[in-house]
Amino acid sequence: MAATVGRQRPRRLACWALMAVLLADLLALSDTLAVMSVDLGSESMKVAIVKPGVPMEIVLNKESRRKTPVTVTLKENERFFGDSAASMAIKNPKATLRYFQHLLGKQENNPHVALYRARFPEHELGFDPQRQTVYFQISPQLQFSPEEVLSMLLNYSRSLAEDFAEQPIKDAVITVPAFFNQAERRAVLQAARMAGLKVLQLINDNTATALSYGVFRRKDINSTAQNIMFYDMGAGSTVCTIVTYQTVKTKDAGMQPQLQIRGVGFDRTLGGLEMELRLREHLAGIFNEQRKGQRAKDVRENPRAMAKLLREANRLKTILSANADHMAQIEGLMDDVDFKAKVTRAEFEELCADLFERVPGPVQQALQSAEMKLDEIEQVILVGGATRVPRVQEVLLKAVGKEELGKNINADEAAAVGAVYQAAALSKAFKVKPFVVRDAVIYPILVEFTREVEEEPGVRSLKHNKRVLFGRMGPYPQRKVITFNRYNHDFDFHINYGDLGFLGPEDLRVFGSQNLTTVKLKGVGESFKKYPDYESKGIKAHFNLDESGVLSLDRVEAVFETLVEDSPEEESTLTKLGNTISSLFGGGTTQDTKENGTDTVQEEEEGPAEGSKAEPGEQAELREEAEAPTEDTSPPPPPEPKGDAAPEGEEAAEKDNGEKPEAQKPSEKGEAGAEGVPPAPEEEKKQKPARKQRMVEEIGVELVVLDLPDLRQDELARSAQKLQDLTLRDLEKQEREKAANSLEAFIFETQDKLYQPEYQEVSTEEQREDISGRLRAASAWLEDEGFGATTVMLKEKLTELRKLCQGLFFRVEERKKWPERLSALDNLLNHSSMFLTGARLIPEMDQIFTEVEMTTLEKVINETWAWKNATVAEQAKLPATEKPVLLSKDIEAKMMALDREVQYLLNKAKFAKPRPRPKDKNGTRAEPPLNASASDQGDKVIPPAGQTEDAKPISEPEQETRSEPADSEPLELGGPAAESEQKEQPTGQKPTLKNDEL
Repeated sequence: MAATVGRQRPRRLACWALMAVLLADLLALSDTLAVMSVDLGSESMKVAIVKPGVPMEIVLNKESRRKTPVTVTLKENERFFGDSAASMAIKNPKATLRYFQHLLGKQENNPHVALYRARFPEHELGFDPQRQTVYFQISPQLQFSPEEVLSMLLNYSRSLAEDFAEQPIKDAVITVPAFFNQAERRAVLQAARMAGLKVLQLINDNTATALSYGVFRRKDINSTAQNIMFYDMGAGSTVCTIVTYQTVKTKDAGMQPQLQIRGVGFDRTLGGLEMELRLREHLAGIFNEQRKGQRAKDVRENPRAMAKLLREANRLKTILSANADHMAQIEGLMDDVDFKAKVTRAEFEELCADLFERVPGPVQQALQSAEMKLDEIEQVILVGGATRVPRVQEVLLKAVGKEELGKNINADEAAAVGAVYQAAALSKAFKVKPFVVRDAVIYPILVEFTREVEEEPGVRSLKHNKRVLFGRMGPYPQRKVITFNRYNHDFDFHINYGDLGFLGPEDLRVFGSQNLTTVKLKGVGESFKKYPDYESKGIKAHFNLDESGVLSLDRVEAVFETLVEDSPEEESTLTKLGNTISSLFGGGTTQDTKENGTDTVQEEEEGPAEGSKAEPGEQAELREEAEAPTEDTSPPPPPEPKGDAAPEGEEAAEKDNGEKPEAQKPSEKGEAGAEGVPPAPEEEKKQKPARKQRMVEEIGVELVVLDLPDLRQDELARSAQKLQDLTLRDLEKQEREKAANSLEAFIFETQDKLYQPEYQEVSTEEQREDISGRLRAASAWLEDEGFGATTVMLKEKLTELRKLCQGLFFRVEERKKWPERLSALDNLLNHSSMFLTGARLIPEMDQIFTEVEMTTLEKVINETWAWKNATVAEQAKLPATEKPVLLSKDIEAKMMALDREVQYLLNKAKFAKPRPRPKDKNGTRAEPPLNASASDQGDKVIPPAGQTEDAKPISEPEQETRSEPADSEPLELGGPAAESEQKEQPTGQKPTLKNDEL
């Protein structure tokens, strides 16, 4: 009995655990009914949503446009976003921030910071000595970091999505440039955290574009690999990507399409903005030349004039893409002087000649990183707004050697659509068709550590080791485990970027620090003292490069093993529980394949990363350091039972990485010779006197961030609170403006109504004068004191005026409703009377209504006629300026009561069972009397006389207990019993007609 209970208890606990997981998923679903994506470009952003019934829709902003400028205007008491902020760039250029994403993750000495100052000298950039970064100094009271400005914009994008979806949204996928490094990606995540957004993933914009292209061409993807090149030139940068499409076999969904990023090349500063800046400089020179000799100031010293020139340069670049020349015109450019100059496309191309020479650069980088040739590329597809420049297309077409460039994708919205598809795949609220996505690491990451070695007896020296953790163009998301086997005391190791030789000298300066983190381990020595009788299996560091491309150190553990005596009694209930739960949830030995189609997360140990290019001799040193096995061709041993302290998934890591039990070490295998053959399963069971027990000790970790320190938790909370206060202030301002507009609109509309005939008919001259005087007083108050009035005061004033005019508006509305309501009531009374007359003419032998039912209907009809005639007569005696006694709601109530009685009888007729006819001696059915009308023959219910086919049905009111709706099946009359009885009708007898045939 005890053994039975022991076997059942793990199953019960496992079922409860499964129910808890399912319940947590259901609770999560309630908050994730809609998801969004934000495609953050340098110049504009696109927002897309997915919600039930709305698959992948681009959100329209308040101006009903599909893209929104990435612009924020910050003033002392208000903020503007999007198009409103872009229009403010002319009036207040210092407070209008644009292209601030170029400062994310950059320290003050970065060349991009100096470039930003040169491009936008109107902005004052302050210095943060703690993080060595810059911030925008709008005024002495207003200071905002680039992360805070981006957070404001993300919050604004969420408000647009929520207004469009008509529900709250918390989950989002945000696009970032593929060349963003770790510091830049963490800065975007911090900005989203300030905005209160849950980031499902930071997806590279080139990957999102490739996903969008593949999703809409799923049927064209097969087992044959197709190599597509996407050339994306936007406003701020250019990225060239080589993507391979083909179908692959997945564990859960069978054959599914997959995209794999094979090569990436980029130019951080090649884009439409640089072309516009060249045009702006050219126009500024022309304007200064036109005013030469007038002792005029240089237009470059006037921020407002330069903002006007930049806007005109943007327009000019767009027009010159389709025209050979165009006239640039700016009214009142500076000192009330107009500007007008003709610019040709040839001049524009000459200004940007060096930029066009850089167009093939990203193509060559992408081919080199993918180790491919141009003839392997099937198609080159253009993405991004700057690719519309004809000269860019000419140079690119010559560089790739194709007949034509692909333009079969939405160059502006492809990334937003791909990102929102990924958001739906990651969300638990939606089910999408799987599409496997294998992104690639742009910048390799390695681990460096130093240890003492004894090369000669008595001579010790330090040896520096490097281990490639994530190689260049290797897939991610991915997990890696590194084991340090020669340490029994606290030590440090470093996480740095790998070989960045593919970047030029200037790109390396822009890249920033190549050192990521120093990891200091605490408690290694104590763990060895805690388990002196155990054999050390090394210090294992677990790394994770997640879906967003952000590296993290999950944990560091000291692992120990020993052999313990094994007996049947030791397989306890707790062990069985662990095995049951492991099998229920897939165990720790299976790899999780995400539903959204991202790459399989792998754990590797001491093996080179996929796609890594280690230096010669490096792997051998690492294997020596980690005591890795020298032979991996032997079959893996059968899995040993876990000890109680073994971590979940540890055996999987060791099996994948080639660790063998001590019985199969290379040295012992060499001595064993022929005896090294694995024994048979039955023999192994007999020779198994002991088992391995594993103990895991958590090691303390201290991280020292070297590239760009993250905001501390208190600073992050302070920034989030500051932004929330600004949002609340904006909402209060909007609410006040809405209240003021409503009050002003009510005053003007009511003053106009007082002169309309229908309002003058129901009011006296004195009443209109009183209302008009009160409205004039409210208008004067709004003009004189309204600017300082609070929202509550404005709403109270509006409520007071509405109460004053309530009686007047009520009388007008009632008179408008009377004709329609009275006509409907008369129509219903006539039809009901005809229906009652027809019901009384039914022969007694076919009668389906009782006398009580018909008498009740007759009573209701008579009472309704009497009420209607009396009320209309009484209303006719009252003057129009008095409160009416004939109310539309009373008419509707009478109609509902009468319709309820009629519907009850109609439902009864619909499901009534026909009575059997008496038969004569010959067995034939008796014929109806000769004087019976045609409608009396058969079992047809007589409809109300005079009813036409186009008569509109009365809306169904609330039914009483005894009545049923016309389209339902009452338990007393409908259902299977009634149907079976109708089937048993005598031959030749007509079935009962439905209600809609009456």
